[in-house]
Amino acid sequence: MKMTILAVGKCKEAYWNKAIEEYSRRLGRYCTLEIREVADEKTPDGAGENQERQIREREGERLLKLLREDAYCIALDIRGQEVDSVELSQKIENLGVSGISHIQFVIGGSLGLSEEVLRRADWRLSFSRMTFPHQLMRVILLEQIYRSWRIARHEPYHK
Repeated sequence: MKMTILAVGKCKEAYWNKAIEEYSRRLGRYCTLEIREVADEKTPDGAGENQERQIREREGERLLKLLREDAYCIALDIRGQEVDSVELSQKIENLGVSGISHIQFVIGGSLGLSEEVLRRADWRLSFSRMTFPHQLMRVILLEQIYRSWRIARHEPYHK
């Protein structure tokens, strides 16, 4: 199975990049992983709701160009469905059994995802009602994808 993470903005901190590299390496045993980034928009201090919407739309247009029609799209959205690690593993496994060979996870920028991207998503996933930095979210997502594969294969992994 191929898994792609589409993310707004670059991950600049070395410590996040090391964690991303480690989980990417580990996932190589289970799937083909690709991480693609699109440029983020600068949000001026004191930006109003309309300006923030426009920023999300511009970032969303970039993401939509990378979303494939033949892939199952999972948008990370604070208003999405919350699941535990076993349920996420079962979801990924069920997608594979049903013939899905490519899953694209989408991580928005600091303002979240545009409505267009959310409408395109096949499923909205929430890791929490809390807000996380999008660089950290990449690490959390990769760790949970790795955990999902371990669970599906009945391989040991700390709880």
